[in-house]
Amino acid sequence: MAIDPSRIRLRTHPKVGTSRRLPRPKAGEKFLKGPIPLNWVSIAARLPGKSLHVGIAIWFTASLAKSATVPLSNIASLTFGLDRNAKYRALQWLEEAGLIAVERKLGRSPLVTLLEAPEAPEGDDQGL
Repeated sequence: MAIDPSRIRLRTHPKVGTSRRLPRPKAGEKFLKGPIPLNWVSIAARLPGKSLHVGIAIWFTASLAKSATVPLSNIASLTFGLDRNAKYRALQWLEEAGLIAVERKLGRSPLVTLLEAPEAPEGDDQGL
């Protein structure tokens, strides 16, 4: 029984830095549309739990609807790895931070409106 070296050869990975272009979505592949204000993302990232995940889900849904006010369904949330309880907690934190407004109705998906991010305190640019 002969050993075939090609079967045990280590797979080579592309060299780091071989391309200067950013990755682009393939035809028909969904993507996150911007611009998204960095201050908004920065505030959401500092909130507890899955707040940033929910924020990205809201921005994605809003870009598809071309509207700042969108329903955020549990099915849409699952795309971003969110269960409904994490979604509701994060919506509360995002609302308390002044990033969104939420209209809740029993038995319905929450209606979420994206708001302008509050002004960042002086010197809070984190080196950017």
